[in-house]
Amino acid sequence: MTESDRLLTVLAGVLVLGVGAQWIAWRIRAPAILALLGAGFLAGPVTGLIEPDALFGPLLLPVVSLSVSLILFEGGLSLEFRELREVGRPVVGLLTVGAATTWLLTTMSAHWVLGLPQSAALLLGAILVVTGPTVIGPLLRDIRPIGRVSSIARWEGIVIDPIGACLAVLVFQAATEAGDGGGLRHAFLALATGLATTGLIGTAIGMVAALILTFVLHRFWLPDHLQNPVTLMLAIAAFTAAEIVHPQAGLVAATVMGIGMANQRRVDIRRIVEFKESLTVLLVTCLFIVLAARVSAKSLTALGWRGALFVAVLILVIRPLSVWLATIGSTLKWREKMFLSWFAPRGIVAASVASVFAIQMGSGGEALASATLLVVFATVAIYGMTAGTLARRLGLAVARPEGLLIAGANPVARAVAAALGSAGFATTLVDSRYAGIREAHAAGLTAVYGDILSDRTLDRIDLSGLGRFLALTSNDDVNTLAATILRDVFGRQHVYQLARSLRQEPMKNSEVPHLGGRTLFGAECLYERLDEAIDRGAVVKATPLTAEFGLQAFLDHYGQDAVPLFVVDGPRLLVVTLDAPCHAVAGQSVISLVSNPRPVTPDG
Repeated sequence: MTESDRLLTVLAGVLVLGVGAQWIAWRIRAPAILALLGAGFLAGPVTGLIEPDALFGPLLLPVVSLSVSLILFEGGLSLEFRELREVGRPVVGLLTVGAATTWLLTTMSAHWVLGLPQSAALLLGAILVVTGPTVIGPLLRDIRPIGRVSSIARWEGIVIDPIGACLAVLVFQAATEAGDGGGLRHAFLALATGLATTGLIGTAIGMVAALILTFVLHRFWLPDHLQNPVTLMLAIAAFTAAEIVHPQAGLVAATVMGIGMANQRRVDIRRIVEFKESLTVLLVTCLFIVLAARVSAKSLTALGWRGALFVAVLILVIRPLSVWLATIGSTLKWREKMFLSWFAPRGIVAASVASVFAIQMGSGGEALASATLLVVFATVAIYGMTAGTLARRLGLAVARPEGLLIAGANPVARAVAAALGSAGFATTLVDSRYAGIREAHAAGLTAVYGDILSDRTLDRIDLSGLGRFLALTSNDDVNTLAATILRDVFGRQHVYQLARSLRQEPMKNSEVPHLGGRTLFGAECLYERLDEAIDRGAVVKATPLTAEFGLQAFLDHYGQDAVPLFVVDGPRLLVVTLDAPCHAVAGQSVISLVSNPRPVTPDG
């Protein structure tokens, strides 16, 4: 095998290992980061199949830096000031008092427990201020906590990412200028002097890039097929220009550019966001393999009991203390504080930023990268396996949530959601057409504007109390694809979609039988028929059944055109489907679509 063939094989192996690890993690419903780190360790320090330094040579640092900048740019696209202001005091406290407490205590622990020099400990403390939005989102979807904790944890993860990365950049610059021998005092002085320069230059270049992109898109100077490539070009250009003007300002510029694009209102960036989501998944996949492979087995074993103690202090002492100090004076209950104290997984930004600085620090940075990857692996594993159980023990999550996430805010979806809400079941509508969202809000329904197929939209939705998904849009392809995607969130049993339209060709059993969800209400309940019935005056209403007025009497009273949709059995909601038709009995209520909604008299 020639050298060229060997390099090609290794590059392909990185991608195959990364995507394969993601697929395995999805199959076994485990956090993807654990599988990626395991694959990276196996390919690197264990077998030596991948040697990132030899593979990339001097390109390793630029490649990692560019990748991190794009990840932070995508994170910035998720940060809207309007939504941030609505989160409230606890998030502000976590981003200020909580971040400062975490930085200080982690620095002290890294110095005393791991034995790192003061400047390296200060840098590690800054890096571990971040949590992990790429990890928090999927975990929250699985746990679905009730109330404010889901929103607080989600927004902390989104906002702290660029803050922690920028803080680490400034700390590294200050520590580099001060040197290990200068001590903490000199490091803080260097940090203060570099703060204004780095922040201003990065912010200015990032905002200029955002303004240029907004102007070009607003003037329609780009065809649709070039929007994403030009956005990628400008993000990389902003990062590179900031790095050239002032070292370490590039990550600030990339983050600020993303924030600027997220908060402008002149152009629609949904296509850009969707492209960046896909690109970020690929970057995260490859970065974790490369960064984990770069850590030597010697550095991992060198941490020994000190590494385990450092992780224990971080999880058991530092995180709880920072949460409780940050939420003093807030309206959070002790249960909510307890959950937030046990929910701070670290992710790709912490690992990537640590690796960037480790490369620049040479051999002295190996312990920094090893400690960070150990924290990432441990926090994802521990929180991922225990946070759901803790939430249920604290009463912040239920083992069987009865609420429903509904794709669509059309008349059919709004009628269904209103009837379910009247029966006491939580619903959230999602639609990319604002007219339907406006009508839903006017009717007092919970509705989110966004694309149900987008990960960004799912991250914005409060899934607390929601345990099922109904695809009620007028587009059969969207219903099928959304149901397929959301089976990973709600489980195959609790994902439903309307029967396919008569305008669509019937699918054969041999054609992708694994796609979609269970057929809602029955084979004849097509969207067109439901919509036409509501347009003619039909309503969705709940009717209690008794021993004298049973299911047959209900059908006789309302006519054979009545369509049972749900059965309410006390606190439980049963969904009527093609494979589970309505068998309601006395003591239950039937939520149905009826064309003649006349009241039931006492004699039936």
